[in-house]
Amino acid sequence: MPIPEITPAELARRLAGPPETRPVLVDVRFPHEHEWVALPDSVLMPLPELPEYDTALEAFRGRPVVVYCHHGVRSLDGAAYLRDRGLEAVSLKGGIDLYSLTVDPSLPRY
Repeated sequence: MPIPEITPAELARRLAGPPETRPVLVDVRFPHEHEWVALPDSVLMPLPELPEYDTALEAFRGRPVVVYCHHGVRSLDGAAYLRDRGLEAVSLKGGIDLYSLTVDPSLPRY
């Protein structure tokens, strides 16, 4: 089954909503990428290490989760992993790169 994706514009709309309805942002890139640029309030959980975060992921149960990476490829795998564990996860289409191009051009690109 295909992994659901969210567009950068839709994510921006949801992030502008009331705090209780905002999605949890999970960054599955590597630490050096996260240090370079990250969406505000995102949680870094590198894709190869996701199984190590299974206990921490329980805190996200019942909340929408948006998984992102650089271009939206790794985030598909990350969202699939979270969905397999019963979380409401989607992938950010085009990753943080497309988000920076279409929503927030102040974010550094790499």
